[in-house]
Amino acid sequence: MAKKLTKALRGKRRWIGFRFTGFENRNQLSGQLTGIDARLYDMEGDLAIVCVRLENYPAARKYLSEGPFESLSSSGKISCVRERLGLPRPKRKR
Repeated sequence: MAKKLTKALRGKRRWIGFRFTGFENRNQLSGQLTGIDARLYDMEGDLAIVCVRLENYPAARKYLSEGPFESLSSSGKISCVRERLGLPRPKRKR
């Protein structure tokens, strides 16, 4: 039987909240983020939240601080980033 994957052994991630300009929809923004291996989680107006693996965090943070992006907040918890950006928690789909 395989050993249970505990919380300490799971991959660590960071959530980064940022402001962007020049993107019309979610697909355009997601396409721009493929270079840093980030997954777009939330997008509202000109604010967005992405999830990156801990080992990719420094490069992602630098990338999201240049050009059409402005990095505003980051944390290990998405709820903290949402609170700092003033984004509401989305409704659960059941």
